Amino acid sequence: MVNPEADLDDRPFKRRRMSLEADLEQKDIMEALDTDGAQAETVMEEPSTQELHSKNKGKGKDTKKKGRRDRRATSYHKENKGGESTWEGTETPEGPKLPRLPKRQCALLIGFCGSGYNGMQMYPPPLKTIEGTLFKALVEAGAVSQDNANDPVKVALARAARTDAGVHAAGNIVSLKMIMHVPGIPDLVGRVNELLPPEIRLWGYVRAQNSFNARLACDSRKYTYYFPSYLLIPPKPGSNLHRVLAQHAESLGHNGSILSHSFWDNPNSSKEDDMRRKRAWRVTQDRIADLRTAAQKFIGTHNFHNFTVGRDASDKSNMRHMKSIEIADPVTHGDTEWVSVLFHGQSFMLHQVRKMMSSLVLSCRTNTSPNIVTELYKNPDAFIPKMPSLGLLLEEPIFASYNSRMNTVNEKHKPDSPDYRPMIDFEPYRSQINEFKDQFIYKNMREIEDRDGLFDAWIRMVDNYAGNDLLYLNPEGIIPDVAIIKKGDKRENPFRERRVFDATSFSEGDHIKTKLQQAEDGRGEDEDGEDGDSDREAKLDKKQLAETEG
Repeated sequence: MVNPEADLDDRPFKRRRMSLEADLEQKDIMEALDTDGAQAETVMEEPSTQELHSKNKGKGKDTKKKGRRDRRATSYHKENKGGESTWEGTETPEGPKLPRLPKRQCALLIGFCGSGYNGMQMYPPPLKTIEGTLFKALVEAGAVSQDNANDPVKVALARAARTDAGVHAAGNIVSLKMIMHVPGIPDLVGRVNELLPPEIRLWGYVRAQNSFNARLACDSRKYTYYFPSYLLIPPKPGSNLHRVLAQHAESLGHNGSILSHSFWDNPNSSKEDDMRRKRAWRVTQDRIADLRTAAQKFIGTHNFHNFTVGRDASDKSNMRHMKSIEIADPVTHGDTEWVSVLFHGQSFMLHQVRKMMSSLVLSCRTNTSPNIVTELYKNPDAFIPKMPSLGLLLEEPIFASYNSRMNTVNEKHKPDSPDYRPMIDFEPYRSQINEFKDQFIYKNMREIEDRDGLFDAWIRMVDNYAGNDLLYLNPEGIIPDVAIIKKGDKRENPFRERRVFDATSFSEGDHIKTKLQQAEDGRGEDEDGEDGDSDREAKLDKKQLAETEG
């Protein structure tokens, strides 16, 4: 028997993609002789719903207007009264224009360590972003002409997955119209990498269809979350969370000793001794099995409204499809044991992976029934803390549908044909990517944890919480009324998240140890949101929330 829910995720996405492909099919045939310069350029964009409806009615109106661009491809804003904007060091020099060179729609395969950057998506200076740094290098290498150097919208810049400030990516795709053959530069990839800082890499690029848009063509994304296994140790006896959870378990008819663990044979031990013993602790296979069992509750199509911010439970955009979750066996680096969890889903909302990971860790360490995940899909709003940004990594976006279509197209052409379109595939660069991950991403995570104990500070902050927001962590796996968030009702002692756990790099002037200690104690800079999330995020409208997805 067919499960209608299993394919729920595919229907709207497929219908939309099919309508777009039908509308753009004729334009894909005309892929020749497109030259540089703002006046000579035609940038392909997704037709609006209204435009498609108009075409379907046969009104024959010309919906393409002069200067129309895909505004969703990048957040472009005019910066001064004159209406000019220069992107992160790119300037249009005065003097005679250089000869125009043909450009083609391309997919760029990149990777980066996001520490020190304000996210993936380009914004005007002074914000330092991955796209801004990449775009500047492309201009300097000659892959983007000086005519287009001050406006990335002119080359239809888009990305497959948007990442927040500090978040890393082993693989991501940027699409744009690019000069593929720059005179005097036989190795364009090598030249761009010379101009890029070592924490951003261009793995390669491929010619794509004229209508290709990295965000719209992406079928799914893979994220990894990497954390020390000691986070799975239950709360320390005497801590606030241990006390309130034990009392609530007893009120449900369970023994409060459900939270007991042999690790805490000395509840009066010092913080320093606890940290030393946590690093030496090794998780059991039974606990990993519990984690895997709980993770299976995420597979399929569900309402993830409690795993993001700013969305009502009734919002249909909360319905997301998880394809798989893989939890690897623990590995030891230095003194600390680490666990990696690979999430594969069609798309992810703001903070969704961090909140999913948090629910898994917190439920397993408190012996909460795995059914709590199912309860969190239901209408009552509940608060789920975010895991630290430090452990999050975008592995790669997937383009299965696009590659399948290109396979069909390529049956009629040889690889050296101008009409041949290579697959979008990170596999040829796997050894380079793995080396980059070890050197720039995993090394950064482990060094910060070893030096500052950031994950330990986060779990101590959670264990110091004495309110009702986390009382759904109970043996029954139910959300009690006191833990339900009701709009307009002021809660007593709401959970407050700390900004320090959104960072992935720290300079000497950051006083990180002081900030982490303040976070543990419930002090320091919090995110000030009424429901535990930042006010800025809680006030985002639907369009802004859609732009945060990846």
